[in-house]
Amino acid sequence: MATETLKSDTGAGGTSVIRRVLLDNGALSALVVLVVAMSLLSGDFLTTQNLLNVGVQAAVTAILAFGVTFVIVSAGIDLSVGSVAALSATVLAWSATSAGVPVVLAVVLAIVTGIACGFVNGALISYGKLPPFIATLAMLSIARGLSLVISQGSPIAFPESVSRLGDTLGGRLPVPVLVMIAMGLLTALILGRTFIGRSMYAIGGNEEAARLSGLRVKRQKIVIYALSGLFAAVAGIVLASRLVSAQPQAAQGYELDAIAAVVIGGASLAGGVGKASGTLIGALILAVLRNGLNLLSVSAFWQQVVIGVVIALAVLLDTLRRKAGSGAASSAGTAPGAPGSGRRGALKFAGAALAVAVVVGGVSYVNSGSSGGATKVGMSLSTLNNPFFVQMKEGAQAEAEKAGIDLTVTDAQNDASQQANQLQNFTSSGFSSIIVNPVDSDAVGPGVRSANQADIPVIAADRGVNKAEAATLVASDNVAGGKLAADALADKLGGKGSIVILQGTAGTSASRERGAGFAEGLKAYPGIKVVAKQPADFDRTKGLDVMTNLIQSHPDITGVFAENDEMALGAAKALGARAGKSVSVVGFDGTPDGLKAVGAGTLYASVAQQPGELGRIAVQNAVKAAKGDKVESTVKVPVKVVTRENVADFS
Repeated sequence: MATETLKSDTGAGGTSVIRRVLLDNGALSALVVLVVAMSLLSGDFLTTQNLLNVGVQAAVTAILAFGVTFVIVSAGIDLSVGSVAALSATVLAWSATSAGVPVVLAVVLAIVTGIACGFVNGALISYGKLPPFIATLAMLSIARGLSLVISQGSPIAFPESVSRLGDTLGGRLPVPVLVMIAMGLLTALILGRTFIGRSMYAIGGNEEAARLSGLRVKRQKIVIYALSGLFAAVAGIVLASRLVSAQPQAAQGYELDAIAAVVIGGASLAGGVGKASGTLIGALILAVLRNGLNLLSVSAFWQQVVIGVVIALAVLLDTLRRKAGSGAASSAGTAPGAPGSGRRGALKFAGAALAVAVVVGGVSYVNSGSSGGATKVGMSLSTLNNPFFVQMKEGAQAEAEKAGIDLTVTDAQNDASQQANQLQNFTSSGFSSIIVNPVDSDAVGPGVRSANQADIPVIAADRGVNKAEAATLVASDNVAGGKLAADALADKLGGKGSIVILQGTAGTSASRERGAGFAEGLKAYPGIKVVAKQPADFDRTKGLDVMTNLIQSHPDITGVFAENDEMALGAAKALGARAGKSVSVVGFDGTPDGLKAVGAGTLYASVAQQPGELGRIAVQNAVKAAKGDKVESTVKVPVKVVTRENVADFS
């Protein structure tokens, strides 16, 4: 009987150990499996350059996530970190350039800005009794708005001395990776070896018990959120350094990636559990997924699905771990990630990083390298959430199929940082040539320069590239198109009337150029008055909402200029029967829906850019450049005003 009992206990103990290993190290196991899988699926994945790319691409998310780890461990949430990162970078760039503040002081101001935002979050939560979700959601909007106000919606050049944070040491080791490691070690030390770190676990485990034990919970929460703001500021500076400019729309949605990285890394949304090494692994998992899916030419839309599934599975694992953790905690005495197990937090963090490096290095050593093959052309579009760029992609794909080349199309989702990552991936994978439709002409410069150094020709499509060399620019002239739109609307109105302008996404070159061209063209018609300008982000629904509001304050308008057809169609919907009759609406792009509306008389005109033709010509030039053939420095695709009289020629 005793023997049977011993065997039973031993078996149970073994099962418990296996279960704890699987649960406590699930993220690391998942990362190892993911790396091996990607290396088998793509010969380009485990090259030295691509692995460095993964590290750089994980850096900003990881730094943000380290700050969010403090908040989640204390059972809070911080939705503002992406906006705070953008605001801090904007403050630095504006202070050092427009205000003439010394760069060192500008960096201090940026850090203080992040800390101040976190302090306000903590104060609203602790003393204002606001739920963390609401307080940080409000800060998300406030910080983003201030970033746009300071920058006037346009990117600001970053000081050259600070931009070195986005470079490499010795031309090999990326500085963002070093900053990420340093911030990770700091996080591990704070969580495992400081009073505030222990307080986070106590507050997250049971806030009331922590208060009764003598902790000043309200003050501690202010410090916790201030730390999150500090890390967000550092992440913003690193991000802007990579892009060599402060983008007012930078880091949009990064707060969700940061939270996902923390949860994937094993932290509990209920609080009390979390560690720096897990957060690092979570950020690397997201970076490996995005990098690998890009290399495998997986649709940008499916990439979002995959990332969402991974996050859902991580939360499910968190739930299962908490259900199974009560028994394990009572037998082991300390929960994973709690202060007792975090005394050697810095060593665990370094150990996790070393384990990943060993596995990756081992598989990389036996990997054969680049997959080679036929002519490969990469195409990074600013967004595929717009019919214009969808048509550009379709034109490019049709030409690629005709030419028998391998075309990989990616979607930057109007995120300059994500586009920089995509260009890095194309470069490290040895693509024959690259087509880029820049989110921002300045921010795309570093990525294009890397391709230049690798002797990979770059074709700029629709928008130019600044501070780097593009083999050719295939584009229609947005400024000229804006002037044509002004002439068309003024002609329809007889040179007199009141109009409103629906602007695109603030900070994008397309919005700036089209708006500037329209304003320039309108100078010839002093009888036309612009009574309102409002952004609607190139979106039909927002165009509808914004136009509905403007009608209330300006019921007597006679014309509308929208910087793309989607907003124009939304405006026409808001105007109802007045569209095309008492109010003339002019759009831009010549999309299929826009042309249909022109034919029906709902829109008076649209400036057609022929995006399909633009994509086709871009691929033609990319193939020529890849073969070493001479290409023209600029290829213009004509723009034309489409009205009801000539719409049949375009439809």
